[in-house]
Amino acid sequence: MTRLILAIMRVLHWLPLPLLAALGRGLGLALYVLVPERRHVTLINLGLCFPHLSQAEKSALARRHFMAFGRSILELGLWWWASPERIRRLVRLEGGEKLAAYKSKPVILLVPHFVGIDAGAIRLMLEHGVVAIYTRQKNRVFEAAMNGGRNRFGNCDMVSRQEGTRTALKAMKAGRFFHYSPDMDYGPKESVFVPFFAVQTATITGLARLARITGATVIPLVTRMESRGWQTRYVATVGEPWTDFPDDGDIGDARRLNAFIEAEVLKSPEQYYWLHKRFKTRPPGEKGVY
Repeated sequence: MTRLILAIMRVLHWLPLPLLAALGRGLGLALYVLVPERRHVTLINLGLCFPHLSQAEKSALARRHFMAFGRSILELGLWWWASPERIRRLVRLEGGEKLAAYKSKPVILLVPHFVGIDAGAIRLMLEHGVVAIYTRQKNRVFEAAMNGGRNRFGNCDMVSRQEGTRTALKAMKAGRFFHYSPDMDYGPKESVFVPFFAVQTATITGLARLARITGATVIPLVTRMESRGWQTRYVATVGEPWTDFPDDGDIGDARRLNAFIEAEVLKSPEQYYWLHKRFKTRPPGEKGVY
């Protein structure tokens, strides 16, 4: 079945992006109906982060998120099999010139989990060497396709989370930019509780710790879908390098991380990865939310 799905994705990647996007939005709406567990998680997350929204507004935002998520699934075929020329047309890299000054220096790219994360990563790999950490998949056929697609230009080292960060740090010291996404719930180990949309959230301290160990500069990379009428594309934006980081200790640095991601989420809330159980780990004595 996995090979059949991958074959369909490979065929669909030849479609014009507006048509592929329409199919992806349809897939997302189907998933909204057919996958109640993830719909529930999404609605809980939105309710915690946006308590001012009515039930109807939360449901509408959740549907828009599923539509964006459905797009991101179907459009993986583009990033895994489309030509470099087409990827450059479909994904605009803004602020890429900021990275030129850091080619011989250690850099951690702070990449929050927006649905366009793969599009931005592949676009960046056309210009720069990257090392990224991934979570091993239960489905090894899909994992092989994923890693093959991400490394098909020979400009990305994929390191499994089970291998730890040591291999990634070696690659970074050799000149690779470290593509790092610390905005998920990885449990209480090496986490501190700091607010994320006013919710006490288990936040790993890895970004500050790695920056401190390596002397790396933290530079944000956020990728969004943009649609204007029938036209659609992705924009991967390289932000300003962070200064005075790490600086405030584990709590202060984690607060800065979450505050940055909050501000980015508010620009396009439907595109943040709300299906994840971001608030699964609770402070001692607090009930679970899911």
